[in-house]
Amino acid sequence: MRFMILLPNCMQVAALSQPWEKMVDGLGIAGVATAAERLGYSMVVLPEHFLIPTAHRELSGDHYFEATTAQAFIAGATSTITVGSMVTILPLHHPVVMAKAIATLDWFSRGRSLVTFGVGWLKEEYEAMGIPFNLRGRLADEYLEAINELWLSESPCMDGEFVSFSDVAFGPKPARKPTVWVGGDADAALRRAARFGDGWAPWLTKPADLPARIDYLRAQPGFDDRPFAISYSLAGLNIGEGHAVVSDPNSQIGESAEQIIDSCGRLTDLGVTDTWVNPPAVADLDAYVAHMQWVAEEVIPKAQ
Repeated sequence: MRFMILLPNCMQVAALSQPWEKMVDGLGIAGVATAAERLGYSMVVLPEHFLIPTAHRELSGDHYFEATTAQAFIAGATSTITVGSMVTILPLHHPVVMAKAIATLDWFSRGRSLVTFGVGWLKEEYEAMGIPFNLRGRLADEYLEAINELWLSESPCMDGEFVSFSDVAFGPKPARKPTVWVGGDADAALRRAARFGDGWAPWLTKPADLPARIDYLRAQPGFDDRPFAISYSLAGLNIGEGHAVVSDPNSQIGESAEQIIDSCGRLTDLGVTDTWVNPPAVADLDAYVAHMQWVAEEVIPKAQ
């Protein structure tokens, strides 16, 4: 099992974010990434949105970055850790510009980029940006085809419904083909992951449904038994009777290290390869990093 970190203050969602995060600036976020690198985490990730309708602002917040730009900043502050998005909303980007941005990130970071492409859920965001929401799946499929053509072909050529180019050159190529995960729970997302992805990141799929969904993915045309990641948060598991405080001195958010390790084992049995441990309510950034260290010392070595 590999463990990632969701970087703080990259969104301000009422149900997930903590008050102290609003005080963390870019250097503080980069400091969390360098701490994750030092502590042996595999990856740091951050989300993306462009416009939040005012009707959604109270629950969803309006504090989001353009993912690739933020990833580049984090990559520049680190040396070895993978820097990923969770998720990049692909149909809201021009595919040539997206291919160039990620190739640039990958080239400068010496192959440490990971992008999780999704199609999003916020119809009003699409409408405000003038992009047809009902075409988002078709756009994503064709954009991924175009991006791969630009990354991998020495003479890239594309003649599609939405994207066409020929007699062009694209360089520099990425340091290596960037790792692509596909986010989403629908059948279309699984088919997209099978065709284009190196991993799948569900959000609403129930744990008990994971094995069947993974079987469906692996049965799709285009899946060739390549190494493939399944990302799923520990928060998706219903563990015991909730997160009650226990007397174990190593307890975090009501769970001992042994309970978290057991939960990781359950996820592994379901086919999961990558996860993250949601932090408890803490007072400040120092306490947040202390929790990261606790997980690194008490959980990660025993959950591999």
